[in-house]
Amino acid sequence: MIGAILGDMIGAPYEFDRGGKTKDFPMFTEESQFTDDTVMTIAVAEALLDNDRATDDGLQAAIVQSMQKWGRKYPYAGYGARFSGWLRARDPQPYGSYGNGSAMRVSAVGWLYETVDETRRIARLTAKVTHDHPEGIKGAEATASAIFLARTGAAKDDIRDYIVNEFGYDLSRTCDEIRPGYHHVESCQETVPEAVTAFLEGMDFEDVIRTAVSLGGDCDTLTCIAGSIAEAFYGVPDFLEAECKSRLPENIQEILERFEKARG
Repeated sequence: MIGAILGDMIGAPYEFDRGGKTKDFPMFTEESQFTDDTVMTIAVAEALLDNDRATDDGLQAAIVQSMQKWGRKYPYAGYGARFSGWLRARDPQPYGSYGNGSAMRVSAVGWLYETVDETRRIARLTAKVTHDHPEGIKGAEATASAIFLARTGAAKDDIRDYIVNEFGYDLSRTCDEIRPGYHHVESCQETVPEAVTAFLEGMDFEDVIRTAVSLGGDCDTLTCIAGSIAEAFYGVPDFLEAECKSRLPENIQEILERFEKARG
């Protein structure tokens, strides 16, 4: 999960192509702060940790409650308009979204379950509370599956094949082919494949982060997704983890510590 948060932080200053679509940029600046991606990642993680024996309906209710609680703690983290309304609603309902929010908040799921089928089932539940469009659900499932496969020792070719065969994403393009025409878009179908491609091309954790940022667009979320997979495959360098945690408030650090203990 720290990989997702690092991706969010590092990508945030360069969103909307402000990074010049290059891999040569400062990893941390004064603007390298967490956004809604981190807040909702933490919210989902807390709900999963607190409700590991809940029914599906009970777990979804807990996810909704946790997301609203954390969203209200950090109301200015950069939420979209429709999601902001959902956070404030007395009876929040899914609204057919296929936005990339379902994929950016799912990283904890990839670590907490014992099979890829269970991972996918829980990922669906985390998505459907808001993003119940098939593409929104698919984005969450694909991201969680990639994390699960990476942490359980799958090779990159096997991860690529699974994502292509199970979810139908086009992973045939290189980042050099994607980069020139890529733009700010917030759909799963135009964020998750690009994030997975950045992971597949990266040579280590930092290189995955730099590659994802270099694509531009909605690169805090894209890099959040890529970073979540890269952590599972490579681990996170100690100096990056320390810098990340130094920029997080105590309540978010507490959930991270609980998560790290739970995942072993």
